[in-house]
Amino acid sequence: MTSEAPARPCVLIPVYNHAHAIGQTCDNVRRLHIPILLVDDGSHSECAKVLDELATNDDIVLLRLPRNMGKGAAVKAGLREAEALGFTHALQVDADGQHDPDDFDAFLTDLDSQHEALRIGYPRFDDSVPRHRFYSRYITHMLVWLNTLSLTLRDTMCGVKLYPVARVNRIVTQHACGERMEFDTELPVRWVWEGLPVRNLPVRVHYPLDGVSHFDLWHDNVLLAGMHTRLFIGMLARLPMLLRRRFMNSGIHE
Repeated sequence: MTSEAPARPCVLIPVYNHAHAIGQTCDNVRRLHIPILLVDDGSHSECAKVLDELATNDDIVLLRLPRNMGKGAAVKAGLREAEALGFTHALQVDADGQHDPDDFDAFLTDLDSQHEALRIGYPRFDDSVPRHRFYSRYITHMLVWLNTLSLTLRDTMCGVKLYPVARVNRIVTQHACGERMEFDTELPVRWVWEGLPVRNLPVRVHYPLDGVSHFDLWHDNVLLAGMHTRLFIGMLARLPMLLRRRFMNSGIHE
């Protein structure tokens, strides 16, 4: 029996105006010893200049979008580029450095090229987390559990995920999964609907001092509400299948 081919992972970082944080974030993920793919989501000139300087390093590839298109669009563009470059997996991390890099190794453990589990982080917050963010996440959690009829996904909003690149790109070809913050949640829900494996891994979170947030309270909440409505309708259409799967296995895990 032949062994599986080794995986070719990269780190995927969507960036929008994190000029002061992205250099340190790149330094933090370099301990993984894999290439870094930066996606410039239409950053202003200060951040764009920093990204140009970072891209002179041999281990960093820079993909620049023509304008700001949203986090989901940046991740999707990065995943397409990752597949074109021959990477089998992409470890998405946020640009602001809020996640503890010591927790990233677990996302890459025991990978081979055929590994098709979505490894998704769930946060372990310290005292820096704003209380309103901590509690408001549970609204999304409950809607995700409803729309999957399972507790398989512990936290879809965490910015650390290991994507099997080819499989995710196929799903996104069929279902756009949103251009902004809603991508983080919609893709994992559709992943579970496909019956694909999930592994939840803890990630320590510290909210950084620069505090740059690109969440638009009105616009993004409207998009999220629309996403959850679409997913609820999709869940109803898949209800017999989801109930049968829940009865047989109570959720699918790696």
